Amino acid sequence: MLELVMGDKVLVLDFGSQTSHLIARRVRGLGVFCEVVESDMTLEKIKDDPTIKALILSGGARSVYQSNAPKFDKNILKLGIPVLGICYGHQLIAHLSKGEVVGGKRGEYGRTRLQIKRGSELLDGLPPETNVWMNHKDVVARIPQAFKLSAISEDAVCAAYEMPAKGLYGVQFHPEVSHTEYGIQIIKNFIFKIAGCQKSWSSRRLLKDLVSEARREIGSEKAIIGLSGGVDSATAAILVSRAIGKNLIAVYVDTGFMRQGETAFIRKAFKSVNIILKVVNARAKYFAALRGIRRPERKRRIIGKIFTDIFWEVAKKQKATILIQGTIYSDRIESGGTKLSSRIKSHHNVGGLPKHLKLRIYEPLKELYKDEVRELARSIGLTQDIANRKVFPGPGLAIRVVGEVTPERVKIVRAATQILEEELLKTRLYKKIWMGFAILLPIKSVGIQGDQRSYKYPLVVRIVESRDAMTAQFSKMPWNLLECISTRITNEIKEVNRVVYDITHKPPATMEWE
Repeated sequence: MLELVMGDKVLVLDFGSQTSHLIARRVRGLGVFCEVVESDMTLEKIKDDPTIKALILSGGARSVYQSNAPKFDKNILKLGIPVLGICYGHQLIAHLSKGEVVGGKRGEYGRTRLQIKRGSELLDGLPPETNVWMNHKDVVARIPQAFKLSAISEDAVCAAYEMPAKGLYGVQFHPEVSHTEYGIQIIKNFIFKIAGCQKSWSSRRLLKDLVSEARREIGSEKAIIGLSGGVDSATAAILVSRAIGKNLIAVYVDTGFMRQGETAFIRKAFKSVNIILKVVNARAKYFAALRGIRRPERKRRIIGKIFTDIFWEVAKKQKATILIQGTIYSDRIESGGTKLSSRIKSHHNVGGLPKHLKLRIYEPLKELYKDEVRELARSIGLTQDIANRKVFPGPGLAIRVVGEVTPERVKIVRAATQILEEELLKTRLYKKIWMGFAILLPIKSVGIQGDQRSYKYPLVVRIVESRDAMTAQFSKMPWNLLECISTRITNEIKEVNRVVYDITHKPPATMEWE
């Protein structure tokens, strides 16, 4: 973790939630340093650190009764340090305090109505009813003795309880996700009103600390960085360049799965930046390697393996020993980056790397979220074209072609994505969205074009809004805009005769389809 000036500190004990680091991000965003630690952190380590002012127990996929439930020292609850349990953490506090946790009759997933039953310091400032985000099956059926019920969900599930005398609080919902309307207020109440934390951490120190860390980690060694054109890798390249100068070589690989005109964009964008840039055309190699491959995880791993092979060849010629990657936290957590987290999908710069890579990996942005990276990008002078660029996956359009990847299918997705971008850019909605893209399905459907029967591909349009990629909601685009996009795609791309719109949030879906 970065060596920052911290002051008061909040710890998030990770029980395997996909949003553990999102909790930390929210706390840091409020000006208090926060880091994620393993759930089995010892009582002694917590007692010996006087800067720790509060603990947050994250959610997780297990049940408190499972034999393989994450380890936790229950004596931590007796330290007198305020503790907030979220989802699994909420159930765990109740279980260890002699309450009762049971499997619910049905799960609560997604938005749920919260009903506040009594005054609560944790829920101070919230209206009597509000929307919260649930993601659980087990429930607290009976709260521990001396605890007080603060709120219930619309299914009459215990949604919040507290025991202020011991500094113990629990919420079944997730205040850290943007779908919970007053989530930030709840976190503020906990860290400031209940725990008494003082603001002492500022992201303005981040740039200086990152450059110092890179200089310390790399020293006089040579390094290469995979440059994709996105904000993450571009920001990582500039930061590391400031630390080691000409000892950094940026490598852009044209996989054949890139955006329209991407290679020319990269050459132009980095022409004025004082970084050595090498462009590698590997289109033929990628298409050959993916011939006949349909499973998304195999695609991702093959793509990642070829990337690292190319990087290794460049590194040998340049006598570089370090591979810099623009990995951010959401990449790592979806790839199963912590001890208890589940692997949702392998990101090529995380799950696609060989176990015995000959280059040392350095990831300067690995603890940061996309919004933090965009702030950094602007502070180091990257152009708005890059700093505000919409997200694009490392494996590129290869994972937006469901099934086998062929030049013809990639061409269809690229053309459709270009149409989508052009139409979105005409509106004020473009700045609001996180990403918008097209997915080609491996099936065909019957249509009518030119008074004749057609049998062509259906194409999915997905547009989502998010703050940090850990959760997202589909964008409620105007019907006339979606109609325009659909009409252009079916008129201009001869292989497509049907367009559908994806109206699924994350969760239960992910951002991408593969």
